[in-house]
Amino acid sequence: MVNFAKQDYENIPYPEMNSHKYTNNLISESSPYLLQHAHNPVNWHAWNEATLQKAKDENKLILVSIGYSACHWCHVMEHESFEDEKVASIMNDLFICIKVDREERPDIDQVYMTAVQIMTGQGGWPLNCFTLPDGSPLYGGTYFPKGKWMDLLLQLADLWHADPEKCKRYADELTEGVKHAEQIVVEDSFEEFSIDTITTSVEQWKNRLDNSEGGPNRAPKFPLPNNYQFLLRYAHFKKDETILKNVLLTLDKMAFGGIYDQIGGGFARYSTDMLWKVPHFEKMLYDNSQLVSLYSEAFRLTKKELYKDVVYETLAFVTRELTAINGAFYSALDADSEGEEGKYYVWTEIELRKLLGEEYIWFADYFNVNSIGHWEHGNHILLRREDEKIIAAKYGMSVGQLREKISKSKSYLLSIRERRIKPGLDDKTLTSWNAMMLKAYADAYDVFGENEFLLAAIKNARFIRDEQLREDGGLFHSWKNGKSSINGFLEDYAFTIEAFLTLYQNTFDEEWLNLSKSLSDYVFRYFDDVSSGMFFFTSDADPKLIARKFELSDNVIPASNSVMAKNLFYLGHFTGNTAWVERSAKMLRHVKQDILGYGTGYSNWMMLQFHFVFPFREIAIVGKSVDKTKVMFREYYLPNQIFAGSSGPSELPLLQNRFLEGKTLIYVCENNSCELPEENAVSVIQRLRKL
Repeated sequence: MVNFAKQDYENIPYPEMNSHKYTNNLISESSPYLLQHAHNPVNWHAWNEATLQKAKDENKLILVSIGYSACHWCHVMEHESFEDEKVASIMNDLFICIKVDREERPDIDQVYMTAVQIMTGQGGWPLNCFTLPDGSPLYGGTYFPKGKWMDLLLQLADLWHADPEKCKRYADELTEGVKHAEQIVVEDSFEEFSIDTITTSVEQWKNRLDNSEGGPNRAPKFPLPNNYQFLLRYAHFKKDETILKNVLLTLDKMAFGGIYDQIGGGFARYSTDMLWKVPHFEKMLYDNSQLVSLYSEAFRLTKKELYKDVVYETLAFVTRELTAINGAFYSALDADSEGEEGKYYVWTEIELRKLLGEEYIWFADYFNVNSIGHWEHGNHILLRREDEKIIAAKYGMSVGQLREKISKSKSYLLSIRERRIKPGLDDKTLTSWNAMMLKAYADAYDVFGENEFLLAAIKNARFIRDEQLREDGGLFHSWKNGKSSINGFLEDYAFTIEAFLTLYQNTFDEEWLNLSKSLSDYVFRYFDDVSSGMFFFTSDADPKLIARKFELSDNVIPASNSVMAKNLFYLGHFTGNTAWVERSAKMLRHVKQDILGYGTGYSNWMMLQFHFVFPFREIAIVGKSVDKTKVMFREYYLPNQIFAGSSGPSELPLLQNRFLEGKTLIYVCENNSCELPEENAVSVIQRLRKL
């Protein structure tokens, strides 16, 4: 038996390469996360067929280490272990080491995250999974301190050399577990959907809500915008004041908290505590896109100025820090700068007193530069606790005067903060996340009417169309430095279709509707699982992993299947294709039991169920004043309909033969059966609000 020991790896020399002591195979990659590890002493490889074949040829276990550029604990493990020569020597000698950017390859992340969750009952990043040479998972976990990591490396290497058959038996069992982790219960009945399923789920959910600080009654607290969008609509449909109160409390507390960048706008990843005070400081594109859509919808319902401020400030942050010159959106900002988490965002009392002078007193009260906002090492996280009216009255100002002072102070402190060393930028562009941000801009435009929001949405849509859409009708997943790469996943199609449908309803440019339809046709060709009625996450044109997964439950991002199910419902109504509406219903039936058992993981599915439970209407506007007429709906909260429109004749089924020269007509339809047209938009809106 070969026995590997730590002392065998004390002083192994490495040759210098270029200007760095070490350079590994990741140097040729484009992912910022992979490039962060390109000068580790670990001989990292990217995931590809050549690397997998190398493991088989050398009969070595594989380490699949997965993370992302803005991940704080990924940086910690890199510094402790992957930059350490002794640790690297063990890894290089005994394993084939593969680094994966989870954002570039969510398919690989899904497989090995499932494996680690089966083994340990939990997951997270960094994700470290050891596999057999064929990629079958053997053992794994998340963050390991250096000492435990070294022990684990040696123990696994010993086991592989001493008893490979035992390893293979365990890996086979675990692989079967991964393959069957998501059991789709095919529901063949055609029972009508009922609100009772949703109500039962929400009643259970209520017990897990924090009615003091908003959000869930535990820490850490993630924003989970899809959850609150669902609850907002549930409160509206069911006239549930308890749920509405909690949702608005949550939105208020998040906007007041340290999780929200009070100076520069935009939300951090999550709050580490119950108070939304101390964030995990990384800022992700997908979080901010969904939160813009959520706060825009909440403003439409409540007309609360705070929510408008959040939308405008967050989009200003995205424009300033996450937008490329061609309209593409970058992925994330790191939590760390200068090796410290949050250093870019926090302030000391002395610093603020010096900068603000006589303005400091009210500013410190407003943003809690006191024991409430104090974090650590004399630093304060700016956050709010009191309404502007209270602060204004306290200092003898009108609310308008206070808001003007706040605006000036924020602008000044932002200019000061800009001089600091910024957190690292993950400048890769992902199609799915770009589509979510595109939709956010379109949603914000639909509510607030800011033309700049619409222009940003259109510019990004053209980027996706021109750069990420291939001649065969498929999408690329990633774009960096002028190069598109990686075959698209279901999430890329689902979110792009959703974004284009939203953009169509804001512009009535049928190009976006037609692209949505053609992308859906492509999904049916390459992702369809005929036996279950769901869609695989990966294309059948992709190289096979150990398991081909579905994405069914909604999480920080809605599941790609739930988004596709909604897309098919809308497209079916836009185009008159009832088969797509029926397919949407079939997909929804398959998750009925899951909704009953765990509503928080199926909020996007339940929003689709609203469309089957309550009257869903298609509003068609035809005539020269189509845009002006659509704008009149902007002020009103009407969440259960779609809009179609044209200024002239159209072949779209909802609009066909409905143009009348000299008039702008509004048709209210249900399942493509329309009432008599009206010209008075106010009358139509008033009637819809009563229904």
